[in-house]
Amino acid sequence: MHSYRTHTCNQLEKSHVGQSVKLSGWVHRKRDHGNLLFVDLRDHYGITQLVVAEGNAHLDALSHVSLESVITITGKVVARTQETVNKELPTGEVEVAVETCEIESPAAPLPLQINAEREQPEETRLKFRFLDLRREKIHNNIMLRSKVIASLRQRMNAQGFNEFQTPILTASSPEGARDYLVPSRIHPGKFYALPQAPQQFKQLLMVSGFDKYFQIAPCFRDEDGRADRSPGEFYQLDMEMSFVTQDDVFAAIEPVLEGVFKEFGNKTVTPAPFPRITYKESMLTYGSDKPDLRNPIKIVDATEVWRGSGFGIFNKVIEGGGVVRAIPAPGCADKPRSFFDNMIEFAKLQGAQGLAYIGFGAGDEPKGPIAKFLTPEKLAELKTIAGLKAGDAVFFSSGTPLAAAKLAGAVRTHLGEELNLLEQGVFKFLWVVDFPYFEYDEEEKKVIFSHNPFSMPQGGMDALLNKNPLDILAYQYDIVCNGVELSSGAIRNHKPEIMYKAFEIAGYGPEVVDKKFGGMISAFKFGAPPHGGLAPGVDRIVMLLADEPNIREVIAFPMNQKAEDLLMQAPNVAEEKQLRELHLQLSPKAKQLLAEEAQKGEAA
Repeated sequence: MHSYRTHTCNQLEKSHVGQSVKLSGWVHRKRDHGNLLFVDLRDHYGITQLVVAEGNAHLDALSHVSLESVITITGKVVARTQETVNKELPTGEVEVAVETCEIESPAAPLPLQINAEREQPEETRLKFRFLDLRREKIHNNIMLRSKVIASLRQRMNAQGFNEFQTPILTASSPEGARDYLVPSRIHPGKFYALPQAPQQFKQLLMVSGFDKYFQIAPCFRDEDGRADRSPGEFYQLDMEMSFVTQDDVFAAIEPVLEGVFKEFGNKTVTPAPFPRITYKESMLTYGSDKPDLRNPIKIVDATEVWRGSGFGIFNKVIEGGGVVRAIPAPGCADKPRSFFDNMIEFAKLQGAQGLAYIGFGAGDEPKGPIAKFLTPEKLAELKTIAGLKAGDAVFFSSGTPLAAAKLAGAVRTHLGEELNLLEQGVFKFLWVVDFPYFEYDEEEKKVIFSHNPFSMPQGGMDALLNKNPLDILAYQYDIVCNGVELSSGAIRNHKPEIMYKAFEIAGYGPEVVDKKFGGMISAFKFGAPPHGGLAPGVDRIVMLLADEPNIREVIAFPMNQKAEDLLMQAPNVAEEKQLRELHLQLSPKAKQLLAEEAQKGEAA
C-alpha cells in the first residue's frame, strides 16, 4: 500500500464498499455524536467522511486533534444508510471506518476559519494566504485560473501561434505607468527596468521573421491598486502577428475568447464576430470607452434641445462650445424626492456641481425644477430622441464633450445598478475602435499620444503632414466584456519615418526616439513587416469567469492595495551590505521614514 494514500478524497463511491483504503488530508470538520465521531477529511480533490466508533483506539486522538491538522488514516469503505447519504458530495454515499490513524502535522489555533465561507478581514487573509487558499471558493478560483491558462495556450497553439519568452530585466521606456527599477551591481549608477509589457520585444520578434507569437506574459507596473487592477504585477495573453490588418487580429482572438468564456463561464457569450463601435460613438452613447452592454440605457445628445432655452446654466455651456447629454431613467418619474436627491449627491461625488432632471409622470405631464425652461415642442423632441415614455425620467450632464460624457457614463452605470437593469447570465463582448491618435494635455499645454505611441495612424504619413493632429485616428482598439476592458491593442507603426514624425508632433526629437527606442527603430530600418496584436489580461478574464468583483480573489499571492505582500513582508529593508554592493545609499527622508516605522514596530 502507498505510504500516504490509495485514493484521493473525492474518489470513493459505492463500488469501493468493503475495500481497505488509505487517505491523507486535512481535518476539515468534526462532529461528535457521543458514541460516534465523524471527521470530514479534505484534500485538494474533495472531502471524504470518516467514522470512528466507540472503543476505537484512535477515538481520543481524533477527538482532540485540531482542525486543519494533517492526518493519514486507513480503514474500510462502508455504505451510508439511505437517510445519511449526502448528495452534495461525490463521496456522499460512503464513509470510511477508521482502523489506523497517524497525525502527520498538528495545526496551531487558526487565525481564520477554513470550513465556512464567511467574510474575513483582508489583512488576515493576505497575511495567512496559505490558509486562505485552502478555503473552497478561493481554492476553486485558483484552479479555474490554471485551467483557463491551459485552455488559452491550447487555443493559441491550435491557431498556429508559437510561445516565446521575452526578457524580464530590460530597459526603461516611457509607457503608461511608472517602471520598477532594478539597480545593476556590475554597472554602478545604471538600472534595469521590469517590463510593463513585452511590447518592443514582441514587435522585434515580428521583425525577426517569426509570424505568430504569444506568451502568458508577466508585466510589472508601479501603479495604485483597484478592484480590477492588481498593484505591482499582472499577467496577460500577449500576442502579435505579421502581415495582418485589424480585421485579421480580431478574427484570431475572437474564437479564443469566445471559446474560453463558453468553456468556463456557464453564461451566454456574444458570438463572434463581436460588435464594433467607434470611440466617438462609445463616449456619446455610453459615456465610457469600456461600456457595459448589459445596461440598456443609452445616452443621447440633447444640446440642440436646450440651445436657446431659458436655462442659463446650459445656455452658457452651449455658447462656450460645450454639450448637454441626456441619460434616460426608465420608470423613475414618480420615485420619491429622495431618489433624485441621492442622484444629485452621487453626481457631486463625481466632481459635478449637481444633476438636472425632468420627469414625465404617469399622465405624461413634465415635472422637475427645469421642465419649465422647455417649450412643449422641445419637450416632445426630447422624448423622441431619448426614447422616453410616460413614467420615465431623464437626467442631464453638461460641459466639454469629455466632461459631459464622463458624468453621463457614471450616471448611466449607477442607474443601471440601482434599478437592477443589467441583463443577467451573459458575457457581452464588443470592440471599441478608431481611438484618437493624439489628445491635448491641458496641464502640459501640448499635444500628447492618447493611447499607444507605437500605433499606426490612419492615413499614415499623409495624415500626420496634412491633418489637425487632434483629428487623426489610429488603428487602435480595445476589447471589452461586461464593462471590463480586457485588452488594448493596435496595428503597429512599422515605418521609421512615420514614427519620427509622430513623435515630433508630440514634442520629441529624433534623438529622443533613437535613445528611448533605439533597438526597435534600428530594426525597422532593416525591413519590418506590417504587424499588430493585443494582450488580454489573464487576471481580468478569470475575475469575470469566477464572477468575482475583486481581482485579488483570483490571484494566488496578491499584494494589498498599498502594494504590500503581507505574507512575505515585502517590500522590506535591504541590508547595508546589499546597498553597498549596488552602489546605493538611502536619502535622509527614507532613513527618517524607516526609523519612524521601526519605532512604531517597537511600540506595538
